[in-house]
Amino acid sequence: MAMLMSEMTRMNRSWKLAAIAAPALALTALSGCVSIGGGGEQPDQLIDLTPRAVAPAGASESGQVDEAVFVFEPEVQNRLDNKRVPVQIDDSSVAYLQGATYVDRPARLFQHLLAETLRAKGGMLVVEGVDPGLPNRTRLYGQLVDMGYNARSSSVIVTYDAVQIAPDGTVRSQRFSHTVDGLTPDVISVAPALNEAANAVALDVANWFDPGK
Repeated sequence: MAMLMSEMTRMNRSWKLAAIAAPALALTALSGCVSIGGGGEQPDQLIDLTPRAVAPAGASESGQVDEAVFVFEPEVQNRLDNKRVPVQIDDSSVAYLQGATYVDRPARLFQHLLAETLRAKGGMLVVEGVDPGLPNRTRLYGQLVDMGYNARSSSVIVTYDAVQIAPDGTVRSQRFSHTVDGLTPDVISVAPALNEAANAVALDVANWFDPGK
């Protein structure tokens, strides 16, 4: 009887140890997948462009596709053809802002921002990213010349060369630029300044753009 009681006591202790060890083993297994409470390299802060002028909820525009305004993704130079924020060191040297990444390519972000700003003006059917190949349509092309940080002037600069082509082939073009000065080269300062400058340029383009020309 004494031997039986001893064996039962030993088994109970084993079960208790197993119950305690199971959660610990589970946490050990998860630690390779999930980082809780710090440790390891911090991820980059993602930067997006948020339109300040947006079409109100329920607003709609309709029309023939050949009467629509087509906003095309702007061309960019190599330094903007990725998701990093360029830092212009001098005339020939470019670096990238540490700890900062755009959520998408700058050209795509600016295309969406510009299209949404035009929609907010109303009175026109705005289409982005689509080209049905129709000859009679108003098109807005352009080049995103700059959307980054300038180390020499401690500023964020967004520059866009807009090109409007009317259905009759008439071409209008103009450069738009906005600068936010007095910034330190860190993502906390640069991110909101990029959004401010990009919105200012998009609004200037929208005010200049005339679908009737």
